[in-house]
Amino acid sequence: MTDENVKVVRDFLAALENLDLDAAGELLAPGVLYQNVPLPSARGKAATLKTLRLMLRYGTGFEARIHEISADGDTVLTVRTDALESGRWRAEFWVCGTFRVRDGKIALWRDYFDWTTLLVASLRGLAGLLRPRPAGRAAKA
Repeated sequence: MTDENVKVVRDFLAALENLDLDAAGELLAPGVLYQNVPLPSARGKAATLKTLRLMLRYGTGFEARIHEISADGDTVLTVRTDALESGRWRAEFWVCGTFRVRDGKIALWRDYFDWTTLLVASLRGLAGLLRPRPAGRAAKA
């Protein structure tokens, strides 16, 4: 069962990377609890998808590079570098995620990250906007 639970989490993060909220939503339990600690939590599938849609309104890309993933029963832990993109701006930061998978659906998704790391990554992303693009590179939308 633990391998199946790891696959659910990998598939969920892959759907988010593809900006496919329909596919991501299929992997959420109806009563899912989603929280980026210490931000307010979203309770339920509809509230979680609403939060994700809000993020997509401002973002144009997402990447979740999994460095470590392990499972014990229905709990899956991830150590990742997440990247948020908005046009040419990109911020990469460390995230530790806890997922609880029940009956093939994510019932809990709680991410922990360091605010200082996110701030520094955001500033680096802004600095990257000031650097000229190499000649011949097409603009990224």
